[in-house]
Amino acid sequence: MRHQLSEKLYYSIGEVAEAFDVKPSLIRFWEKEFQIISPKKTQSGTRKFSAKDIEKFELIHALVKERGFTLEGAKKQLTKGKKGNLDVLKKLQKIRQELLRIKAEL
Repeated sequence: MRHQLSEKLYYSIGEVAEAFDVKPSLIRFWEKEFQIISPKKTQSGTRKFSAKDIEKFELIHALVKERGFTLEGAKKQLTKGKKGNLDVLKKLQKIRQELLRIKAEL
């Protein structure tokens, strides 16, 4: 699960990498592999990720890193489910956090 990002319009690749505990090279690689991630680029080529890009990256991260999908499997899953997958994933993550909190209290 990722750390919370502060509320702002755009995030740097370093902020995204830190939030997901991955290297910036992975983000650049997934940007090439998954066409749904399309950050804006400044004239100097610096990537600026929107909140929508972060949501899409979160879904890819969950499929590949947490659920063990291959890149091809994740691509197929993304074409099948689109928005519904992210909503379900967020709800499941909240439930998991709550269960872990309850477990810690026991």
